[in-house]
Amino acid sequence: MSTPRIVEAEFIKSAQSIADSLPEDKSEVVFIGRSNVGKSSTINGLCGRKNLAKSSSTPGKTQLINFFDTIYLYDSKKYPVRFVDLPGFGYAKVSKSLKEIWQKNLVEFIKERTSIRLYIHLRDARHPNAKIDNDVEKYIKDFIRPDQKYLTVFTKLDKLNQKEKTKLKKEFSDAIMISNLKKQGFDKVHYEILDTIFGING
Repeated sequence: MSTPRIVEAEFIKSAQSIADSLPEDKSEVVFIGRSNVGKSSTINGLCGRKNLAKSSSTPGKTQLINFFDTIYLYDSKKYPVRFVDLPGFGYAKVSKSLKEIWQKNLVEFIKERTSIRLYIHLRDARHPNAKIDNDVEKYIKDFIRPDQKYLTVFTKLDKLNQKEKTKLKKEFSDAIMISNLKKQGFDKVHYEILDTIFGING
């Protein structure tokens, strides 16, 4: 069996809300997480591209919904998947009115967008039980549809020692651990995406 990989990836557009988003014509994988968790680096790592998703040194800078079309190659067949990078949550340095609009747009998007098949919630391995992440997980699991899946992915695995890694894996046995720095764990995420959307088991 070959390893799934993304052979094509391109940025399509940014949207402010569900109203000006792309048509719901492709299965979507949505990336959510706190502002500094490494969403852009994870998307770039999965796509094998350095600057596809722009990472900002200022947390909370990405306030738009960004769409990327990707093509997977697996066992000589191609599978189209759309990646959606959502604005990071939980950063206080935006004005209150902007925060309210931003959150309303996000909530509407993740609840009402019917083409979402997989929610990938990126969490910082160094802070596995951050309240804001626990709240987001509970919130999504309360409305998730039968044809959708929720997946926890811990980033920054390289920042943990062996004992901390073992503890994290024990506590979150269903989660995937990745390191963007060391390019670890991406294959598991690829398999999860293909299994959820196309029923392909690696």
